Amino acid sequence: MSAVITVSSQDLSRSDFTPAPHDVPLNAHLENLREIVFTMMTELECLGRLAPTESTESTPVDLKDAVQRFEIELISAALEKTRGNQSKAARLLGVKHTTLNAKLKRYQIRYPQPSSETTFRRAAA
Repeated sequence: MSAVITVSSQDLSRSDFTPAPHDVPLNAHLENLREIVFTMMTELECLGRLAPTESTESTPVDLKDAVQRFEIELISAALEKTRGNQSKAARLLGVKHTTLNAKLKRYQIRYPQPSSETTFRRAAA
């Protein structure tokens, strides 16, 4: 026994038609959107700094140096956001953790370690 369901265009254009709720909560969507906006704003800032100014138009821009500066800024921002967690920073940047680790070594980037006073306060609490 089979049933046939017909839907007219009037049924779909009703204002009370709502899609089924998603399993993902709204907060997760907002957090993802915030991360995307943060990354885009960081990239726009970096691109603005790379844009040639009137005084530098006569001097050539070394692409390799510009890419290195850009990568260093993005990696540093990701480490700052994740409080030094390299795995989370790699996920945020969309690279494997081994790639991030290689870039950290190549560019000699170190996330600041907590001071001994901060460590002491955590232990005392």
